[in-house]
Amino acid sequence: MKNALELSHITKDYGSFRLDDISFSLPGGAILGLIGENGAGKTTTIKCILNLIHRDAGEIRVLGQDNLAQERAIKEDLGVVLDESVFHDSLRPRDVDRIMARLYKGWDSALFARYCGKFSLPNEKTIKEFSKGMKMKLSIAAALAHRPRLLILDEATSGLDPVAREEILDEFLDFIQDEEHSVLLSSHITSDLEKCADYIVYLHRGRVALQGGKDELLESYGRLVCSRSDLERVDPALLHGTRISQFSCEALVKNRRDFARRYPSLTVDPVTLEEIMVFTVRGDCK
Repeated sequence: MKNALELSHITKDYGSFRLDDISFSLPGGAILGLIGENGAGKTTTIKCILNLIHRDAGEIRVLGQDNLAQERAIKEDLGVVLDESVFHDSLRPRDVDRIMARLYKGWDSALFARYCGKFSLPNEKTIKEFSKGMKMKLSIAAALAHRPRLLILDEATSGLDPVAREEILDEFLDFIQDEEHSVLLSSHITSDLEKCADYIVYLHRGRVALQGGKDELLESYGRLVCSRSDLERVDPALLHGTRISQFSCEALVKNRRDFARRYPSLTVDPVTLEEIMVFTVRGDCK
């Protein structure tokens, strides 16, 4: 399976913040969740992929092509959705159709109309009259209507209600049924990624803190709750961040199977992506 996206040693230094040696890949037919706290470098990474900012070092290949040398051709095959609508409030869906048809060679007005119908977007209303969820669905309809091979979404589900988020996630899952299609989804709503992502890349302070298959990460890591005395006898090399309170201790276990063999009397529970993030930050602060 070919990679839809490859980042190799991407660096961008702002002085006060540095995106430091970022490398990861997104296979075709998959969804990659890009997670991290605010200011971790998610949006900077996406801007580098889209060539909206100049990177200091590294290489990016999108759909097998260099994103600098073949930028125009690549963007014909990209669908991009940001956390805020890029369309002016005075426009109607039919105006968006007319504008986008001039921008993309592969624009399909009939397909755009089908998505607008599927998302119950009223053609006669202006975008100003749309809810946040409707605006997001319009952006997704526009991103899909030129038949892209790669979707790049930066906090596209942020601020939406659970029903709207579920509908949009289902759309992404349908999109990747064709293995020529892939999705990069940056989000701080980790529960959404647990539902749909195949791979996870976690950025922390401008670096890749961890990455891998989502299921493998959730299977490998675990949450230990124990007494202070129990924690003191555990090998620190097996842990990745701790939280100590007056009555109990919590820790992120890196490898549940190895831990269980060495400490069979201690119970390790499953974790969420959010818990992995929190414990990683705590471990980094120690």
